Amino acid sequence: MSEPRTTSHIATAYVTAEHVTTEGDRVTTAPPAAGRTAPLHGVRVLDLATLFAGPLAATLLGDFGADVVKVEHPDRPDPSRGHGPSKDGVGLWWKLLGRNKRTITLNLSTPGGRDTLLRLASTADVIVENFRPGTLEKWDLGWEELSAANPRLVLARVTAFGQFGPYAHRPGFGTLAEAMSGFAAITGEPEAPPTLPPFGLADSIAGLATAYAVMTALAARERTGEGQVVDMAIIEPILTVLGPQPLWYDQLGYVQARTGNRSANNAPRNTYRTADGDWVAVSTSAQSVAERVMRLVGRPELIDEPWFATGAERAAHSDVLDEAVGSWIARHTRTDVLAAFEKAEAAIAPVQDVRDVLTDPQYQALDTVTSVDDPELGPIRMQNVLFRLSATPGAIRWAGRPHGADTDAVLTELGLTADELSTLREAGAL
Repeated sequence: MSEPRTTSHIATAYVTAEHVTTEGDRVTTAPPAAGRTAPLHGVRVLDLATLFAGPLAATLLGDFGADVVKVEHPDRPDPSRGHGPSKDGVGLWWKLLGRNKRTITLNLSTPGGRDTLLRLASTADVIVENFRPGTLEKWDLGWEELSAANPRLVLARVTAFGQFGPYAHRPGFGTLAEAMSGFAAITGEPEAPPTLPPFGLADSIAGLATAYAVMTALAARERTGEGQVVDMAIIEPILTVLGPQPLWYDQLGYVQARTGNRSANNAPRNTYRTADGDWVAVSTSAQSVAERVMRLVGRPELIDEPWFATGAERAAHSDVLDEAVGSWIARHTRTDVLAAFEKAEAAIAPVQDVRDVLTDPQYQALDTVTSVDDPELGPIRMQNVLFRLSATPGAIRWAGRPHGADTDAVLTELGLTADELSTLREAGAL
């Protein structure tokens, strides 16, 4: 387990919603100490989703104390368990995405699975799902049935294109959102092909947005007493974070082009290679910072150029500014470059890979990557919870659990007997 994440350097001054221990394959919990509870303590989330936006939203809720129950098919586990590298047959991505979740198996397409889910829904606050539109309805588990079982339920439906419209029933993944939204069109060098990110960018943004949407719906429920449906289309949140492109086009007919590492709004802004073969990134969004950089690299005369007065005009002269900054950086080691920029109060960062991230002193100070004790793999390191709260922190209580590890425990809590569990297993529902 990791320590609670707070704004205090003395993290142990706070506790999370539950002290959690593992006994063999079972997770057990103890009451919170000292009256401190995580902000989502008492919220139950059923995670029916797979790859990756929906499950990430549930993870974010679990990080701050929600009781997240991951529901997987008995024979077809969440594909993230096998996505990417594994160690000793254990998928590593799942350890991150499945943290703070209890895992059960349930075949929703069977009568027993359907009935059990409705019983679970009656105890839940939130369900997160990402089936194609109409799938839950085909199993008689649509909003009509779920809200009848629990009028206070929030149903978060995460799909590529949303619940309606001409594309609604198409299969889709985050990659399509990265292409459709305009992200790929502006990413890459001007003469190179559009570039897709080598990770789940659109899914991750949608996961963050879904967690926010769920919290908004829960806040509304406090006033109305009723739950509602969250319709999250993965193609939409990434469009939001791309900024004012629709507004620019609507008002000016302006279409942003690919500019590589350069910006149309300020310069110098690029990556530059140091004398020892490393790379650094420089940004000059503020005029004062741009002036400091020019003095640092020995080109103060450029500050007096009429075009240097605004970011857009500096961007139009990127060739000149990149040559000035790049040639100076190329004559110095990365260590010396970083030290000189810091002394000049100019904005710079090393271009780091994951090895650098794990040893970076700022990340270490923030405990951004923390160690978690895992029964299967021993101590493992992963990203910590997303932000720090001073009084009601979140924490990683456990990493992703084995497939179906908590089925009997969760369903026994629901009131099912051993005989009922055996009957459901024999029917293929568990």
